[in-house]
Amino acid sequence: MSAARSPVRVLVVEDDPVAADAHVLYTQRVPGFTVVGTAYTAAEARRALERTGADLVLLDLHLPDGHGLQLLRALRAAGHRADVIAVTSARDLTVVREGVSLGVVQYVLKPFTFATLRERLERYAQFRTAAGEASGQDEVDRTLAALRAPGPAQLPKGLSAPTLERVTRILRESGEGVTATETAAAAGISRITARRYLEHLVTAGRAERCPQYGQVGRPELKYQWTKGS
Repeated sequence: MSAARSPVRVLVVEDDPVAADAHVLYTQRVPGFTVVGTAYTAAEARRALERTGADLVLLDLHLPDGHGLQLLRALRAAGHRADVIAVTSARDLTVVREGVSLGVVQYVLKPFTFATLRERLERYAQFRTAAGEASGQDEVDRTLAALRAPGPAQLPKGLSAPTLERVTRILRESGEGVTATETAAAAGISRITARRYLEHLVTAGRAERCPQYGQVGRPELKYQWTKGS
């Protein structure tokens, strides 16, 4: 019988403590992965990697003491070979290309759900456990394909990605939360349409709903962004 495979040791690097806690929680829920450290700055990340010898770094690119890719460049120069999954809101494709050249194996754009991170980690694990000599080009292609995410998930009928992104931004920036009426006014859509998008975010685990009292008549629902999403 073969020995049990050691879990992938993960270092979480994230400057937002709430988001860092969420990333730790999400990662610990995926079989085969264990979090060995959390760092909130680039300097802490360097020390934590030396201390833990992590196999994989979940790396936020916007750190208070430097860009994540600057940190990664320094780590590579120092001989650290840990793989990196960038967990970031950065959408600049020039940054994406530079990250790939430095060994970033996956990008996870914020905001994301547990299901999204789990799927990326599972694909990384599949890639990591490939061993032996490939029988040919097809096997090499299949191994590399494990790192590629599947096609984008289909939105429910009647919802569009640009409007969903707009509603998501409004919700995230709302602080105390927003109603469907307030979202509709800010996004330039109808209240019914706004509520459909907000309910979609609730179903995806990225938002929470609660009744707003204190007004005459039936209370209107208020939607708040789920912390760490």
